[in-house]
This record gives sequence, C-alpha cells and structure tokens, in this order.
Amino acid sequence: MSDTQTAETTSKNDYNAPPPPPPPRRKRLASTSTTNRPNNYEVIFMMIVSAFTIISIMLNMVLHESTGNINDNPIKHHPVLKRHRNHNRNSSKKMMIQKSSANIEVLRSDLQENVEETVSNLDNHNVGTDIAMKSTSSQEGSSNEEHSLGGLKCESYGGPDDEIAVKEMVYWSDIPSDSKFVSPFKLNNNAKGGTTQYMTFEPDGGGWNNIRMAMETVVAMAFATGRTLVMPPAQRMYLLRKDRGKQTTDFSFADFFHLETLSKEHDGIDIISTEEFLIREALSGNLRNKTTGEVAFPPGNRTNWDGQDLKPFKEYMRSVIYTPLWSPGSCLVAFPASGEPHDVEHLQQMLNTIHTEGGTKYRSFENNPTPVDAPPIDRMREALAGRSELCIYDEEMQNAPVIHFMCYHKMRVRLLTHFYSFLFFEDWRHQLWIHRFVRDHLRYLDELQCAAARVVTELRSIAMREVENNPDGHFDAYHIRRGDFQFKETRLEANELYSRSKEYVPEGSVLYIATDERKKDFFKIFGEHYKVYYFYMIHHLYS
Repeated sequence: MSDTQTAETTSKNDYNAPPPPPPPRRKRLASTSTTNRPNNYEVIFMMIVSAFTIISIMLNMVLHESTGNINDNPIKHHPVLKRHRNHNRNSSKKMMIQKSSANIEVLRSDLQENVEETVSNLDNHNVGTDIAMKSTSSQEGSSNEEHSLGGLKCESYGGPDDEIAVKEMVYWSDIPSDSKFVSPFKLNNNAKGGTTQYMTFEPDGGGWNNIRMAMETVVAMAFATGRTLVMPPAQRMYLLRKDRGKQTTDFSFADFFHLETLSKEHDGIDIISTEEFLIREALSGNLRNKTTGEVAFPPGNRTNWDGQDLKPFKEYMRSVIYTPLWSPGSCLVAFPASGEPHDVEHLQQMLNTIHTEGGTKYRSFENNPTPVDAPPIDRMREALAGRSELCIYDEEMQNAPVIHFMCYHKMRVRLLTHFYSFLFFEDWRHQLWIHRFVRDHLRYLDELQCAAARVVTELRSIAMREVENNPDGHFDAYHIRRGDFQFKETRLEANELYSRSKEYVPEGSVLYIATDERKKDFFKIFGEHYKVYYFYMIHHLYS
C-alpha cells in the first residue's frame, strides 16, 4: 500500500486548515476506439457477478466459522432517537451571510428560527427516505413493503425465483439479537445527556472497490463510536461518470446499499443525509472555524450539495470539523472497551509492552491465528501486522461533536483499507459483532443482487446443457483486470494465466471471464480449452 504516512508537518490528530487546492487535472485525449463500452450500471453488475461467483462461498465459510452470536453481550439495549425531517420547508428564506461580526448574531438568530420551523414540522418522513430516495424510486414493485436485510426478494426485479436467488446469492446470516447492539460510547453519551454526535466522510477517490472499502470502514467506525453517520452528497465517482448525456453520473451510496433499512433495523446507528446534517448543525450556528473560533456557515448557505462542485464544500467541512489524519499503513485504530479513561490508558500500556518485548513479527501468525477470544494484548500483537502505532479513540475524540474523515491524496490521507485489518476492539465480542454487521447487513440492494442471480442462473443452465454429467450446472469464473490496474507486474499474459490455473479448472468447463480487456483474442488459449462466456454475451440479463 502506498498511502502509509501523513505529512510530517501536520499532526495525525487533527487537520486544522483547508489544504491547498489539488493540481489541475490533465485533459484526457478523446478515444478513437469504436468498441462498444458498457455503461456504468453494467460495470457495477459485472463486478458484482464476479465477486459473488468467486468469493461468496469462501467468505461465507470463513466468516460463519469465526463469528458467533452476541446473545451473551453484556451491553444492554437502548432505543434510538428516531429522526425525521420535513420535505416541505420554506426554501424562499435565503439570506446572505454578512462578514461583519455585529450582523452575525442577528443572522444566526434568523437562521435558527428557520431551522426550528423546519424541525417543528417533522411528522411526515423518516430521514432515511431522503437518503434512499433514488433507490426506492427504482424499486416501484416493493417500495411499499417493509424490507428486511435478512431476506432477498427478486420478483419485482425480473427474477429469478426467490428460492433460487437465496440459494445462489445469500452469504449473510440473520441474527436478530445483533440488531440490538449499541456502542458503549453512545450509551455513555446518552447517560450524560449529551447531544447527538456525528461522523462525516469523503468517499475515496479511487475505483468502485476502493470506494466501497473506505465506506465500509467509515460505517463500521460510526457504529463502533455510536455516532450518527452522515452520508456524502451524490457525486461523480471514478470510472462511473462516463456517458454524461445518456445516464446518471452522480451517485450516492443509497444507489447501491440498503441504508434506510440499515438505520431502521439497528438500535445502535442513525444514518442521515448531508442536507439534514447541514440544516440541523451548520445553519444552527453549531459549526465554528477551527482556527478563528467564529461561526461558519456553508458556502452560499447551500445545504443540498448533490451533483454540485464539491471542492468548496470539502474545504468547509475540513475547516469546521475535527479531522483525524489516520493512515491505515502506519497505525491500528483502537477502541477501548468503554469510555472510561483507564481503558484508554490500558490500550497504550499494551502497546508499550509489545514494543518492550521487541514488537511483532506478523508473519509468525501465518497459519497460526490468535483465538478470537484471546486476551486483548495477544490479539493486538497480531492485529498490528507490522505497524508500530495506535490511533486510539481517546477522550478528546469521544467528546468531539463531529468527526470528519477526508480523502486527500496530496497528504496521503485516505481510508484505503479493509475495516477488519484497520479496526481493533479491546472487547473481543465487539470485534466479532462488527465483522458480522458488515457481513450480514452492509450488502448490495436487492435489485443488484437479483441481477447477479440472473447471470449465475443462466450460466448454470448453460453449463448443464453444454457439459456432460453436470446436473448441478457447475461452472468457473475469472476476474481478470488489465485496463486501469496500476501494478504492471501483475499483468500476466494469457498463456501464463492459463498455465497457473489449469489444474483447478477441468478441461471443457463453462468459464465466465469478467474483464476490462477489450481484445477478446487475448483469451484465445482459454477458448481452446473451455467454453468461454463474456459480459456482452449475457448483457440482456441486466435489463
């Protein structure tokens, strides 16, 4: 991983000023290729098909083996404060923010009245409706049904049969008691009569898989800290912003994940939109510039940033919110078992002991994993994986009203990591719970799952017809990435790919290849040994 350190001149604990603007993007030369290119949704579907066909069985086996139930969790149930918002607020009351400090208080009072008017009429819509508006609009057949993350229904999305879809696609489990988990930090904050605490973030600037990884990490941290998660505005994402005149190019995470249901089904997390957050906190005058201490309002008083130029918005958020500069390559994020100061000290003492003993040799844990319920210091030795520092969720962070995680490549600040290799919990039961939470609940929309299920079902049918003695329709699948993969040493030629994999794939099998390689003759050797299928051959199944 290249992003291993933050800028030496900046503390890793907080980012105190907006960074300099990034260098201008280089203009891309217009392509002269006449090859048909899949649109953005097709790319997503192709990735999902590949991921589920190749990884889901292994993921299911590994995670089911290592993540038990939390029935014996000592943390008591605590109800979530339900949040609503009014979609009929009066949008005509716009104001210009005056620079004069004498006018700030008057303006703040007027804005407060608008916010109070907005909040006082909150009786029609759950805030999740705002987040999931796009996804529900495309699911007309099931929009009136109460959706459960534990199930999968494909009838409204063109099939396949629900029983087949569940058999092919469901890798997750439904453990009702898990939905009652509440972070000890949320319980402590509520017990003290504290106000709602938030976590905001910027999506990763890489491709979709990097974006998904970073998002999973932030969602897990929001749940672990008991903070209300603020989803970023809909925006263009790398490799998903082509054909701007033909289709959607601004995406929110609600276009891919069941965020509304996630918030409804779990007592320990609330999820709101950026617009809701700015109305409640920014326009109320609760956000102050970290350098001057003065109240700071969003640029132009804008609250809806969907599809907008996000540079001024990002600079604003970074300037008014506590912004840790955590680097997954150099530190392990550590959550104390409770919000008590002695637990924070205990984590640091464990790290000091590990250093005194000579540090960790992470390769010693290969084929020799530490038991999941081992003492915290033993689990920490393994989790450090060569890192020498802890990024502890300490008292300062616990007391911060809002925490913001930015993605800023120039400072090497991005959460390009898997949550399970970055987050450490002193209480092993919390560790297992967060693994189950992501596995069982942070999953793709039914519409996407069902599209992948149709492809898997079709490939099984093809395999049953074309391969003798194959009544179950077994087939194999490759994901061969070549186009934008920056690690050139991994770009193996087709002959070598075949040579390395032929012992695992029986001669004459049906083989599905998900790839961004545009020259299909590249895979000629595979066609000589297998019945090969590509994305364009099953394109009709995505309609």
